[in-house]
Amino acid sequence: MGLAESREPPCSDLWEFHAGRLAPMKKVAGLILAAGKSERMGRPKALLPFQGKCFLSHVLTEAVESNLDSVVVVLGHGAEAVLQALPEVRPRSVINPGYDHGQLSSLQCGLKHLRATRLDGIMVFLIDHPLIHRGLVNQLIDAFGSNDRSIVVPSFGHRRGHPMIFGSELFDELLATPLDRGAISVVRKHAHEILHLEVNEPGVLVDIDTPEAYEEHIVRLGKA
Repeated sequence: MGLAESREPPCSDLWEFHAGRLAPMKKVAGLILAAGKSERMGRPKALLPFQGKCFLSHVLTEAVESNLDSVVVVLGHGAEAVLQALPEVRPRSVINPGYDHGQLSSLQCGLKHLRATRLDGIMVFLIDHPLIHRGLVNQLIDAFGSNDRSIVVPSFGHRRGHPMIFGSELFDELLATPLDRGAISVVRKHAHEILHLEVNEPGVLVDIDTPEAYEEHIVRLGKA
């Protein structure tokens, strides 16, 4: 898992400067995966309190306020409870009926929803990695737009984190990958095409998947 200066020419496409000339910016959509059962946490991770909001509200706000072209939230287990608590999510949500088949099923569900949109890439957010902000999102978008790598991953201390970007050339492969292999199989296959963007953001590594992790990274730091 500096900012490029952007302008709007007379057409609707976004552009940016590269080597003293205007060039189209890459369009990246956000996919927030929040469909799982949260079995290890014991309650919905999407609704865990965080900085006066909850995990999903925070991640969605930061994604929407970034330079992403659009944002989709993939829900599954307990979807109606999430939508009742956060009605603002409903217009951006898509329900994954096969959520119990794992994370890749939600990625595929969201990607199918976006396939009609002309995109250069998708940024995949995991709901149990909430320590992100719009500046980080924009850093990743800028890095993706400045090179031809098919995967962009933020790293801290040379360790991979989230969220990550997949280029559109990998969409068909992601959709065709067996669910039991997961998206990580695509990442491993294209390891030579990864741009590891070193960031000063230890939060990209933080996976809050258990009550103990929530206590350590959120409650004890006064972020609940």
